[in-house]
Amino acid sequence: MTTYSPISVIHHHCVPFLSLSFFSRRPQPSSLLHMADSEEPMIAPGTISELAFNKYKRWQWWFLVALCIGFLIIGQCAAVILGRFYYDQGGNSKWMATLVQTAAFPLLFIPLYTIPAPAEASTSASPSIKIILLIYFVLGVLVAADNMMYSTGLLYLSASTYALICASQLAFNAVFSYFINAQKFTVLIINSTVILTLSASLLAVNEDSEEPSGLAKGKYIIGFLCTLGASALYSLLLSLMQLTFEKVLKKETFSVVLEMQIYTSLVATSVSVIGLFASGESHTLHGEMEGFGKGQVAYVMTLVWTAVAWQVCSVGVVGLIFLVSSLYSNVISTVSLAVTPIAAVIVFHDKMNGVKIISMLLAIWGFVSYIYQNYLDDSKARHAQAVARSQNDTAC
Repeated sequence: MTTYSPISVIHHHCVPFLSLSFFSRRPQPSSLLHMADSEEPMIAPGTISELAFNKYKRWQWWFLVALCIGFLIIGQCAAVILGRFYYDQGGNSKWMATLVQTAAFPLLFIPLYTIPAPAEASTSASPSIKIILLIYFVLGVLVAADNMMYSTGLLYLSASTYALICASQLAFNAVFSYFINAQKFTVLIINSTVILTLSASLLAVNEDSEEPSGLAKGKYIIGFLCTLGASALYSLLLSLMQLTFEKVLKKETFSVVLEMQIYTSLVATSVSVIGLFASGESHTLHGEMEGFGKGQVAYVMTLVWTAVAWQVCSVGVVGLIFLVSSLYSNVISTVSLAVTPIAAVIVFHDKMNGVKIISMLLAIWGFVSYIYQNYLDDSKARHAQAVARSQNDTAC
């Protein structure tokens, strides 16, 4: 959904637009690894993160990083929980659930125009407006389709099961980034892919799964397949957007990344509105609101705050990219994969049977394998930088 999102994810719905480097290519050196208490965070020179770090005092920088982490995790987790609440209380419009995932995108104009962006270095000739608009349109349509699949999955699954299946996006990321972005397979990435596939497979064959409102097993299978398909499409979007940055736009600055999210969200929102009216679901919204379990005001507020939550998540993702790195932003967004099932158990009393617990542990194992691979890449990059710096000093 717009994770983004959902890696995100989960919320992953915000992640595809903003956080690309972690799964789609070899990452930039992370800014927060191997840092002693007395050291300043290591920010790659010449990046937007370096400008952000130099602009603020150290305590201010750390405060903003912590704030963005809170925005990302809380926004993503709240959006999924509210989405499940909408269905539990009588909401039944998949197109409305799809619409709210991107409808609040105008909020992103606030950080776009209030957060200073670094001056962009001159590059080769920019692509034509027609090409850019075509890219935004195609990606926006794919985002709308992805959000629709996520909405269908959340309709037929408990929030905890939904979140665990979304972890499969990491495995899909490995496959698509290999073929599209020339990402190399390593033993750790293969291990992560296999483990995450097993994690999703356990949920697929789980006979003791708890479907919302006593739905039939067939509905559970539809929800599982839609969520799995949405995770695959989300991963494909990551790779396609990374390819767009590298081959078409040829830059990845704060403003360019944020503009891609805004305009693709505009297209996705338009598609969702068309789908809402074309499907006839718009005629049922009034009755849906009147029959909402917690009342009409709660119905409106649920939709409003779901939309706001997704954009709060987006601001957190963009902020971390601006302040630290795309890698770190993806790490934090993926952490929420473990937070959402726990929150679902607390809020909805979801059933956490043995299969779900094993699936969660496998998902964490697969996630850690991904993180450790990026840790090794980061250490290698730091060593290469240190050697190059030493050689330059010797030459001088």
